[in-house]
Amino acid sequence: MTERYIARSSAIAARMLGGEMMIMSAVDSTFFTLNEVATIIWQSADGGTSLSEIVEKVCREFEVEPDSARRDAEQFVDELSRHGILLISDKPIDNPSTRPTEAL
Repeated sequence: MTERYIARSSAIAARMLGGEMMIMSAVDSTFFTLNEVATIIWQSADGGTSLSEIVEKVCREFEVEPDSARRDAEQFVDELSRHGILLISDKPIDNPSTRPTEAL
């Protein structure tokens, strides 16, 4: 399986509020409230950390099976990428413009 790297898009607004991460796409105004696992994936989406490494972190912190965690993470990442919230590449993403906007 090809490795995937994810990075946060700059076309979003994100804010941690009351222990929940909230994200809105500037592209289509879609709004997401992330649970703890999704928040770890979001916060780890720096463009240089592979999705496999992120899934390993989730497995350690939440004692979840790797196959299940990988499937769920891929589904989550794919959904957010369809809304322009996450960028996906088969190579590390080295682009400082992928930092989130903190204005919700």
